[in-house]
Amino acid sequence: MGSPRWKRLCLLFLIGLTFSIIFYGHYYATDSAPSPRTESRLLQEETLELTQAEIFRDVRKNNLPMKIIRKWGNATQEPSKRGDYNPLKEKSSLCPQSLKTKVKTDPTLGKQFDFNIPTLIWKQLFTLETWNRLKERSVPYGWRGLPYEVIASAVQLLNDSVTSRLVGKIGSPGGCVRCAVVGNGGILNGSHQGKEIDAHDFVFRLNGAITKGFENDVGTKTSFYGFTVNTMKNSLVAYAEYGFTQTPQAKDIQYIFIPSDIRDYLMLKSAILGVPVPEGYDKSDNPQKYFGPEAFAGKFKLLHPEFVHYLKERFLKSEIINTEFGNLYMPSTGALMLLTALHTCDQVSAYGFITDNYKMFSDHYYEREKKPLVFYANHDMLLEADLWKRLHQGGIMKLYQR
Repeated sequence: MGSPRWKRLCLLFLIGLTFSIIFYGHYYATDSAPSPRTESRLLQEETLELTQAEIFRDVRKNNLPMKIIRKWGNATQEPSKRGDYNPLKEKSSLCPQSLKTKVKTDPTLGKQFDFNIPTLIWKQLFTLETWNRLKERSVPYGWRGLPYEVIASAVQLLNDSVTSRLVGKIGSPGGCVRCAVVGNGGILNGSHQGKEIDAHDFVFRLNGAITKGFENDVGTKTSFYGFTVNTMKNSLVAYAEYGFTQTPQAKDIQYIFIPSDIRDYLMLKSAILGVPVPEGYDKSDNPQKYFGPEAFAGKFKLLHPEFVHYLKERFLKSEIINTEFGNLYMPSTGALMLLTALHTCDQVSAYGFITDNYKMFSDHYYEREKKPLVFYANHDMLLEADLWKRLHQGGIMKLYQR
């Protein structure tokens, strides 16, 4: 009697043990090897990480629709927002009197302004697609005829996010970033605008920006100095007799290159590397004499050729384009700096720019004798004057007038 019962108990024990092993083995196998659904979720997370670093470039290269990009999460953004991140755009939302708000409510200007277009070009925006598009346009609107190696080697040195934006610090306590753009017009002579100019958060100057001896009229503060290599060097020669013997140099000054020629890219590269210009018209020239010994990539900005093209097409499409001088035409340095500020700052004031009564004043504020304003074939100053007048009357900017 005892033996069969013992055998039955052993059999039941072995059956139970077998089921336990099968159950626990299945449990631990499931926990260590992901199911197809879990594997898919992990792959999706891994893809999103890749998106932040790599996917965007591949998407643009293959011309995939932006709607598809957005489905991959917030890590992938539109080119102008991701490549040209500007804290001022966020800061502007805190400014109740921002010019951007006024522009958006104006039916005409709302179509003319595009605040999402990148103002500056830097490494992250230099893609094969960008090269292929802009190599079809002549400078300053593109890179036609310029060697890829020269453009790439210069732009890729602008490899920090600081080089993607003009301003990296907060503006006024009231929440509005206030910028003054100071041209060199004779209207400033005797204007007594120096203190008002220096009271702005940031001050843009350009070309022959003489301040010594004219502090009461034009101020002393300089945040940005804008130029092409050609206009900078010409200014140093033409205005040396008035005191412009050196470009503005200080620790906090940033330099805005306008890419009008291959010279600008060669000088920019040499300035960042701290070496003489290796070739071209400015061969062996030492950038330190223009930008100081403390030059580094963060001090230099390069206007995006696409932005310059946009400014020409939307704001300053002159009839000169259809003349024999059409291949020379481009907006003036002052116009490019002022329109750059209008796409960067909350509030903009312009000083020393052409006004209706320009004949009353000398060409430049530092000239000892009155000289008439010179109209060059490659600029349309009257078209620019009309634009400043319209923007002033529309409350988009303040134009100093007398």
